[in-house]
Amino acid sequence: MTEENTTVDAPRARRKVREGLVVSDKMEKTVVVEVEDRVKHALYGKIMRRTRKLKVHDEQNAAGIGDRVLIMETRPLSATKRWRLVEIQEKAK
Repeated sequence: MTEENTTVDAPRARRKVREGLVVSDKMEKTVVVEVEDRVKHALYGKIMRRTRKLKVHDEQNAAGIGDRVLIMETRPLSATKRWRLVEIQEKAK
């Protein structure tokens, strides 16, 4: 009997894309981006702002503090980095 190794290439799931503001660029090839989500309170209905700080991989060290950037989810790059920089939408003034 011969064994056949058939691999089925499943289509990759859509990656999450977020927009945020760079709050720190002190690390090499990494920036900290603050992402804001607006969620509705389950009981009271009030719209609340929830912010998260994500570590983002920036290969060219192009982003600076105050830049508005677009980031995309990716494979784990380090212990805390799971996002990478897609583009800088607006430079800081």
